Amino acid sequence: MSIKYTSEAYQVNRDTNVLETKTNSGITCVWSGNMNSIPYQINLTWKFDWSELKSQGVYELTGHINVISLINSFTPIKIDVQLTENNQEITKDFNGVVPVFNYEYFLTPHYTPIFEKPSYKDMFLPSDQNDTILVVDGKKFHVSKAFLSYHSEYFRALFSSNFKEGQMDEIPIGEVSYEDFALLLSTFYPNPVFPNDSTVEKILEMARRFLVSSAMSCAEHHLMYISRIIRERMLWLADEYGMPKLLEKCIHGLDTTYKVENLKQSEEFEKLSDETKLRVADQISKLSHI
Repeated sequence: MSIKYTSEAYQVNRDTNVLETKTNSGITCVWSGNMNSIPYQINLTWKFDWSELKSQGVYELTGHINVISLINSFTPIKIDVQLTENNQEITKDFNGVVPVFNYEYFLTPHYTPIFEKPSYKDMFLPSDQNDTILVVDGKKFHVSKAFLSYHSEYFRALFSSNFKEGQMDEIPIGEVSYEDFALLLSTFYPNPVFPNDSTVEKILEMARRFLVSSAMSCAEHHLMYISRIIRERMLWLADEYGMPKLLEKCIHGLDTTYKVENLKQSEEFEKLSDETKLRVADQISKLSHI
């Protein structure tokens, strides 16, 4: 359901700044504006604080703002809005000689879907297709050697005759939790469970350790086309886990100085590789020439 708000009417001049600060249904909007007398250009800014909605699982607000003249001196101006970050600003400049108006917004919150956790116990029961047992944290995974070997270089080596584990009826897997190991296997075996923003980082960590390229590709696809993880974190993930397509997308997404400054002030920026920092610097240089 859309969240609606209509402001009071205000007059804008060269000396005005903040016109109104109002909270409505978990959204606090600071509306600012001023006017240049020549050539009568009006500059408006809306800054949205929706941290309360974020804490309730909202990851995005979409909709529009209407700017309305009280005496019909101009046709109502519609501004499309997509808010993905808290305290994000929307700006609009236009010409007008009667700077008395109000605004209204219509914003729809989008909630992070709630994913039902799969039953790992039921996934890895004995069957005719399974020919070995992996033991993690004292719990058994009944799996197929051939299937795991196809997806993972780690298991291909583990099950080979060159390793004693390959001849064992039950093979212990150490230094990993049952939940994390089950999460990794569930991405490709037996019926794939797709990543979400709560699990994707752990899947990447496990996929790198156990050399499961299909799980890595599945995680990258989620990050590129579905995820709502903030861009700074996503850029670091692309750099850390060697996902070139995602890295390219993140670099090209740094298309405003606002986004660049957010990245440079983030914890993730210091953790980037030198090569990726150079690519970010190159993107900043391109922005300065626009």
